Amino acid sequence: MVVNGKLNVMGGIHKMKKKIFGLFMAAAASLFCLAGCTTATDGGSTGSGTTSNTTTTTTTNAGDDGSLQVGIVLPTKDEPRWLQDQAQFEKILGDAGFTNQVLFSQGSSATEKTNVETLLSKGVDVLIICPQDGAAAAAAVEAAKAEGVTVIAYDRLITGTEAVDYYVTFDSFAVGEAQGQYLIDNAPAGTDIPLYLYAGAATDNNAFIFFEGAWSVLQPKIADGTFKIANSSEAEALKGKASLTREEMAAIIGQVSTDWDFNTAKSKAEANLTIAGADMKGDVLVLAPNDGTARSIADVFASDKDITSYVVTGQDSEKASVQYIIDGIQSMTVFKDTRTLAQDSVEMAITILKGETPATDSSYNNEVKDVPAKQTNIVVVTKDNVTQALIDSGYYDAADFTGLN
Repeated sequence: MVVNGKLNVMGGIHKMKKKIFGLFMAAAASLFCLAGCTTATDGGSTGSGTTSNTTTTTTTNAGDDGSLQVGIVLPTKDEPRWLQDQAQFEKILGDAGFTNQVLFSQGSSATEKTNVETLLSKGVDVLIICPQDGAAAAAAVEAAKAEGVTVIAYDRLITGTEAVDYYVTFDSFAVGEAQGQYLIDNAPAGTDIPLYLYAGAATDNNAFIFFEGAWSVLQPKIADGTFKIANSSEAEALKGKASLTREEMAAIIGQVSTDWDFNTAKSKAEANLTIAGADMKGDVLVLAPNDGTARSIADVFASDKDITSYVVTGQDSEKASVQYIIDGIQSMTVFKDTRTLAQDSVEMAITILKGETPATDSSYNNEVKDVPAKQTNIVVVTKDNVTQALIDSGYYDAADFTGLN
C-alpha cells in the first residue's frame, strides 16, 4: 500500500502532525484486518530486502526521501525465533503502510548501537528494540530519546535508563512458572529426584525473570527433599529461600547460564553429566530456558547411558523443537505467539504516531523507573496439544512436521 503526502523528516524533527494523520487512517484500517490473517514463517527467509551475511540483516521499506517511521532492532538472525519476528514486523508494518527497517545486531552491543544510529539518521519516529544486552542498550536508546524518538523495548527490558517509554512483552514470570510446574507435574515418584538447572544469558533481564518464575514453584519441592539440585552449589545453598534477591539469582545464573547459545548449553550439559554421580542420574528433570538450548541439552542427556529418562522444558515453539516434542525428545515448549507480540508493538506505534497514549496493563521496573508494559499471554505446548495450539491456530502448517496425530 502506498501512502501519499509523506513528509520529509530531517534534522531529528519527529512526529509531525501532517505525516501522522496522513498515515493513520490507512494504517488503522489495514491493521484491523490483519488480526487473524498473519502467519509465521520459518527461519530460512529474510524477506525481500537486502541481506548481509556478516553483522546485520536489513529489510527496508523507506519513503521516497529515504526516511523511516518505525525502526526495529533485533538481537540475531541466527535463531529462528527472531527471523519469525522479522517476518511479522515486515508483514504488519508494510501492509499497514508504514515505512520501516529491521536490523539485526548479531550478538554485538556495539553493532546494536550502530544500528540505532543508522535508524536515527533516517529520521525514525518510533524505535522498537529487543536488546542484546539490557544494560548496554541504555546508551543507544538515550541517543534515540535525545532525538525525540519514542522507544519501545520489545520482549527484553532495557535497564538502567529513563529513556524507555514502553515495554511490550510476554509474561516472563509466567513462562518460568509454567516450565517449573511442568517439571513438577511430570516428575517421577520418590524423593531426591535429580534436578538440573539451566538459564539464559546473565546480560538478559528476561533470563532473571524466567528463572525467578521457575524458582517460585520449584523451590518448595527442593526444600522438602522431593527434588535435589544436581549442578549448582549456589542454588543448593539457597534452597531454603522462597524468594531470591537479584544478587542471589545472579550467583546461580552465573553457574548455569547458557548465554542463549546452543554450543554453550551442550558443553555445560556434557560437563555436568561427566562429573555427576550415579545418584544424580537415572530419572532426571531438566529446566532448560528456551528451545535452542533445550534441544542441545536433550541431545546430551539422551546420549548418556546412565540417564534412564528425562523431562526437559523449553520456550518459543521453534519448528525444530516442535518436531522434537512430536518425536519425544523434548518434553514441552512455551508458545509465545510472536504474531500477537509484533501486532501489539505496531498498534502501540500507531497510537504514539497519532499523538495518543498507548494502552498498557502492567509495569516492569528497569532499576531506574517503572516502565509501562503491555503483556501477551502464553500457552504450554506438549505432544498432546501441538495440533490445537500451533496448527489449528495457523502459526505453522501441518506439512512442516512428521508424525503428527
